[in-house]
Amino acid sequence: MNTPIPLHQLPQKNIFRPGDVFVLFGELFGRGYANGLVNEARKAGMTIVGITVGRRDANNALRPLNDEELAAAEQGLGGKIINIPLMAGFDQDAPAGEPTPTDLLGALTLKSWTEDKLDWAHIEKCREIGVKRFKDSLAEVMATLNGLVPDGSNVFFAHTMAGGIPKAKVFLAIANRVYKGRGERFMSSQVLLNSDLGKLILKNFDEVSANTFAHLIEGSAAIRARVEAAGGQVRYSAYGYHGTEILIDGAYVWQTYTNYTQGMAKMRLERHAQDAWAQGIKATVYNCPEIRTNSSDIFAGVELPLIPLLNALRHENGGAWAERQWKACEALLAEGLTLDGVLQKVLDFQRNEVMLPFRNFVAWPMPNSAPQADLTIGTSDEVQKMHQDNKALITDHLSALVIEATGPLMFHESSEPTGPVLWLNHDIIAKQLNQLHAA
Repeated sequence: MNTPIPLHQLPQKNIFRPGDVFVLFGELFGRGYANGLVNEARKAGMTIVGITVGRRDANNALRPLNDEELAAAEQGLGGKIINIPLMAGFDQDAPAGEPTPTDLLGALTLKSWTEDKLDWAHIEKCREIGVKRFKDSLAEVMATLNGLVPDGSNVFFAHTMAGGIPKAKVFLAIANRVYKGRGERFMSSQVLLNSDLGKLILKNFDEVSANTFAHLIEGSAAIRARVEAAGGQVRYSAYGYHGTEILIDGAYVWQTYTNYTQGMAKMRLERHAQDAWAQGIKATVYNCPEIRTNSSDIFAGVELPLIPLLNALRHENGGAWAERQWKACEALLAEGLTLDGVLQKVLDFQRNEVMLPFRNFVAWPMPNSAPQADLTIGTSDEVQKMHQDNKALITDHLSALVIEATGPLMFHESSEPTGPVLWLNHDIIAKQLNQLHAA
């Protein structure tokens, strides 16, 4: 793929109605994209079904949710959860009595990790065990789900699985330097990816963020065939990230966060959608804008492109509602500071000659550099300090708005999707918000 494929027109169609089934393929958290899509399924009156990744007991064995956990999860989802653990990845899998990949990482030290080598034959055995475990559990989940999908209904499978960083102490210190380090604390992301630690992380990212989408599509084939034979339709969506077009100097320009380590897995996710589409299966990856979530907060500066969304709201004729968003965001700033000042700082960052080479779509995801990290992390720090309270940020407010917009965009576009990979840039986000809040 040599250029983004943006969604420019607001989708209008909705094939989903009461009695249809919405399947959340991943757990629902308090702050994340999936909430917007679940809200749309609720509005449509769909039956909502979720899954769980399970939990680990004192011996590190996967277990289902207990009664209390299950009740809380079902209340949050507003539907039934199939209580069969669907933990993705292989970092904690191994043949009986042998070390897991996470155990192997325990031997790495901050002094030696760049040179330390892993047993790749053993790791491949662990990967195969993890994949088999996941697919076997998925088959159980689908057998249960089959009884919850009536003939003649439509089904929307929403894939939300992402991540895959092994729980290794050594990586916490490394991540702080790769994603938050500048000056003497800067660390090249390429050094991480060239190491065996980095290669293991990339493999696990593939299994969690990308290959689970292929397993979902394959594992639901029998349900899909039955539903379609009875006149129903089946749709699949997944959340991607592959940069975002934001408003810079009057034009929407593609830019990205650097270094996005999960980028290779997100492109693999796109390829799974393309492969399914080629078989006549309506599966679409929606590349969404940067927002702040519990998982994205590790990436200092990933939130900066959110702030020009305020300009897009005005540019797309947001009227009085857009002005209220400006005032709400300006009220979060320290006394004497203005929103125009914040926007100027962020746009100066985007225009800086240090950042221009990273707008290379074909080369994405590019490794970081010392000047880029210094500028990105420094700007992020400066913008945060312009607020009254570092726990009440402009980017929190704007993240909630993006989630609000992506829900209906994905839900309605998936009724009659135009392709396997689509970008939800700031223009369509602003158009959707302005339509939702039109007086």
